[in-house]
Amino acid sequence: MRIVDIIERKQNGEELTDREIRFVVEGFTSGEIPDYQMSAWMMAVYFKGMTEREAAHLTLAMVESGDRIDLSAIEGVKVDKHSTGGVGDTTTIVLAPLVASAGVPVAKMSGRGLGHTGGTLDKFEAIEGFQIEQTPERFIELVNQNKVAVVGQTGNLVPADKKMYALRDVTSTVQSIPLIASSIMSKKIASGADAIVLDVKVGDGAFMKTVEQAEALAHAMVKIGQEVGVTTLAVLSDMNHPLGHAVGNALEVKEAIDTLRGEGPSDLTELSLVLGAQMLLAAGRVDDFEAGKALLQEKIDSGEALDKLRTFIESQGGDASVVDHPERLPQAKYQIEVTAPTSGYLSRWKAHDVGVACSLLGAGRIEYTDSIDYSVGVMIHKKVGDPVAEGEAVATIYANREDVSEVIEQLQASFEISDSAEPLTLIKEVIH
Repeated sequence: MRIVDIIERKQNGEELTDREIRFVVEGFTSGEIPDYQMSAWMMAVYFKGMTEREAAHLTLAMVESGDRIDLSAIEGVKVDKHSTGGVGDTTTIVLAPLVASAGVPVAKMSGRGLGHTGGTLDKFEAIEGFQIEQTPERFIELVNQNKVAVVGQTGNLVPADKKMYALRDVTSTVQSIPLIASSIMSKKIASGADAIVLDVKVGDGAFMKTVEQAEALAHAMVKIGQEVGVTTLAVLSDMNHPLGHAVGNALEVKEAIDTLRGEGPSDLTELSLVLGAQMLLAAGRVDDFEAGKALLQEKIDSGEALDKLRTFIESQGGDASVVDHPERLPQAKYQIEVTAPTSGYLSRWKAHDVGVACSLLGAGRIEYTDSIDYSVGVMIHKKVGDPVAEGEAVATIYANREDVSEVIEQLQASFEISDSAEPLTLIKEVIH
């Protein structure tokens, strides 16, 4: 078998066999297939696409390139949730204890933020003492004990994806739907989940800019799940506007606490309930979606979800007192308001640009090795559709330096005010 023949077959739009796909992935991971030939193969996939069967075989070949986490020792159906990345996306901090409080085990492996999107691990590490590094044995013990644990991904999880993604980034093949879908699903499947709920973001602050793109990606991932025997469903949610009000690590932790107390922003609360209800459905905990939402709301109203958050934080070495005293989270020195230049209705927030503004403050990183400031960020006071008066605060910058002129300019260019505006539709579609 020769890689050049496989490249030619894909260039001609032919369906590759399982053996051919495995040969490509194994050869590239081991170094036997050089970058220039793998680039040609991925470019052929970019233009010719892949069938559902091919995408499933590609995903499994990537999974088998490294470690596969065995969570069979955890009691119950393990449901994982994955977001394709957004701005102010605090749902994991809400969902992990919320779904666990309903009796469904949440054994989650998360990543760090890069660029304009925030990372779940960075947000948890804003809590003093919180340990995201746990041995596999301790990770399983925590989930069996508390129904919830969140850790970082292991070093050898899907090494094929790491190499392929680095090459896609410099060959303009990142946008290939089969390659995106297999990248995401290989990591989720290798993480040991029995079922996967995907939050596919769509809009300015998301990777997929249009509903059509997001639908294509969601369908591809759901089909891969079906092909490999993992229950998978996807929720398309809006990212033309930052989710909730807080953007920044400690600010988002406080907002998650507020949400579990029943006092959070309506959009973050709604998305958490929708995703959480789908997780309960996938685990067989409830028989229908509305019953799932009702059960989760009951856990919030009773205080059980907030109690679970305290236990969760404490069990991973964190200072659980922040749940009742969020002022103990990292605090920025300065608060600078960004005001409206005119009266009207907030008609647009460019979520991507808000994320960039937070990165300028030090809340995010450009390279994975960059350090971040947990205390800084932006609080959004006006949502799309809200009325606003001239001179009224639209957002507040939380900074550790007085001169934030470039951040103010970035935010002022991020929003628009019009004579009228309609609120955005948060949930676009649910794909089973």
